[in-house]
Amino acid sequence: QVQLVESGGGLVQPGGSLRLSCAASGFTFSSFGMGWYRQAPGKERELVAAITSAGGNTRYADSVKGRFTISRDNAKSTVYLQMNSLKPEDTAVYYCNAGYLYYRERMGDYWGQGTQVTVSS
Repeated sequence: QVQLVESGGGLVQPGGSLRLSCAASGFTFSSFGMGWYRQAPGKERELVAAITSAGGNTRYADSVKGRFTISRDNAKSTVYLQMNSLKPEDTAVYYCNAGYLYYRERMGDYWGQGTQVTVSS
């Protein structure tokens, strides 16, 4: 029932930018906090950014602060991750997560299929 579909990944050079999108359906999007996680080969999944249901509060991993911006458009049931000044260490599969509990700092129960981001020259 719940569907999360990521898009926008690809190959980009260091210093470049990408914007990821996550289109949601099957639930009341505007009532759910959302998160972006990533997982690089051989590493654990980590939170990249999170946003409250109305978009009023955001948080970021220290490694991406000042470079990434999470936003949402509740009318479109879509959450975005704008990634600027990309570094090779940003290379990972990026996953959209629905139901992120912002104040408990806990991931939600629903995941997208992931989109690959590769930063390389």
